[in-house]
Amino acid sequence: MKTRAAIVEGPGEPFRLVELDIDDPRSDEILVRVKAVGLCHTDLTIKEMLPAEMFPRVFGHEGAGVVEAVGAEVEGVAVGDHVVMSFRSCRECDRCRSGGVGYCEQTMALNYMGYRTDGSTTLHRDGADVSASFFGQSSFSELAIGNADNVVVIDPDVDLAVAAPFGCGFQTGAGAVLNTIDPDPASSLVVYGVGAVGLAAVAAASARGVETIVAVDTKDSRLDRAVRYGAVGVNPTDLPDGAFVDRIRELTAGGATAGVDTTAVSGVIAQAVRALAPRGTLVVVGLGESRLELDAVDLMQNGKIVRGCIEGDSDPQTMIPDLLAMQSAGALPLDELVTTYRFDEINTAVADVTAGEVVKPVLVF
Repeated sequence: MKTRAAIVEGPGEPFRLVELDIDDPRSDEILVRVKAVGLCHTDLTIKEMLPAEMFPRVFGHEGAGVVEAVGAEVEGVAVGDHVVMSFRSCRECDRCRSGGVGYCEQTMALNYMGYRTDGSTTLHRDGADVSASFFGQSSFSELAIGNADNVVVIDPDVDLAVAAPFGCGFQTGAGAVLNTIDPDPASSLVVYGVGAVGLAAVAAASARGVETIVAVDTKDSRLDRAVRYGAVGVNPTDLPDGAFVDRIRELTAGGATAGVDTTAVSGVIAQAVRALAPRGTLVVVGLGESRLELDAVDLMQNGKIVRGCIEGDSDPQTMIPDLLAMQSAGALPLDELVTTYRFDEINTAVADVTAGEVVKPVLVF
């Protein structure tokens, strides 16, 4: 079969639309005609990080569409179903069985390496393999192959362009609050970086009834959106040098109960930890700098916790339907963050989100 896909030829290269060959789905696979796919920071970050030998490659991991074919071994998914595609997990290892599907022992092989676990690829060009299966889907393509563990059936009345970002970005931000922190209304939460993931975290905290929510960003347009979700906005560039942590402590009555960092910037994380209340927790969800410098005395003496979080500690099979139900009920109005682009406008969408002109670009076919 033929499919039109956005290919990246090498590290840091732009997306380019080409025609590729896609395999028929195997007995354990699902073929999805992608109708919409979110553009995520992870797509842009990893395409810069991977070595040249892992290209050419098709990214995309927030696909939503309609099932065209189902392998004979697949249960629970049928032709014609509307689906959101998310990350893969084996569902068999100890981590998966204990509920931590985001920490699956096979995470790297199933989501990042560019091929199936047997070494084959789902996409080809002129007889040569193209690295694919990104998050088990590579959905920057009109057709994508997924599996029962990462294809989530949703209500056909849901707008697929709105549903797509729940496959990763919205699920990550909301899940970090609802699953990982699980705040009570009397707590305080600070979200550092309020792009799509951060705003999902703010909206989830508001839905949970958290009394004090603070949003931190250097872009006032993003802070304005966070304020509409019930947060107090803080732009660090408006404060005198050295005043940032004191301002957060002032807004949170002496220190935040919890924080979510989406920036992955070492200096921001260090200040976020300092701004925590004793026994407070900072959840780190961003992908970026690999080393941190933290005040070990502060951590120990004040019982503070810094922990990572993958995909909001979510199981997509239950979390995505739950979040979509919250949105449908008006409790999680993330649809207003979405800006749609034609699929062939992918590089324009990249430029716009990088410049901060849009929050969540979604490509539609």
